[in-house]
Amino acid sequence: MHGLKHGLPTDVSQIVSTLADCATDVIARCAAKRLQLNADKTEVMWFGSAAKLSKIPPASSTIRIGSIDVQPVTVVRDLEVMIDAELSMRVHVSRTAQTCFYHLRHLRSIRRQLGRDVMAPLVSTFVLSRLDYCNAVLAGLPALTLVPFQKVLHALARLVLNLRTRDHALPITEQNSAELRSKMLRR
Repeated sequence: MHGLKHGLPTDVSQIVSTLADCATDVIARCAAKRLQLNADKTEVMWFGSAAKLSKIPPASSTIRIGSIDVQPVTVVRDLEVMIDAELSMRVHVSRTAQTCFYHLRHLRSIRRQLGRDVMAPLVSTFVLSRLDYCNAVLAGLPALTLVPFQKVLHALARLVLNLRTRDHALPITEQNSAELRSKMLRR
């Protein structure tokens, strides 16, 4: 269930009351259909700028759902996308990059047993698919936020092209493709 109510930080008590009433209605509707809402898994998040969020008093921001008081959280996961209260997507980018580097480290350990023709599909499956998943939510973010993804792509290129850590992963053009081929043959 997703509920949404907007207003000013001064309207917190009214927003909490409206959302609690909505949750009570959902619980009643579920009970009528012999279903039970799991209030333990319910999360509440306040969205806004850091300045606006600091104006919300912690005591009045909890919502009572059934017999449980739900405390607000700063990050929620929806369809494996981590959404933070300021909608900066920094947490999502950071955790996705961590997962990608985890897989790259494990792929690097078996790189010598596999050829490039096997390594490229593995990298695509374990790393590129994670970077590409729900990337529409990243549109319009500042370039600084996406730097971890750029680092993953550079590490990925080094792994597939069998370059050293200090080698630059340049885009392949006619000028540098001969240089890359000669590096690859020297190893």
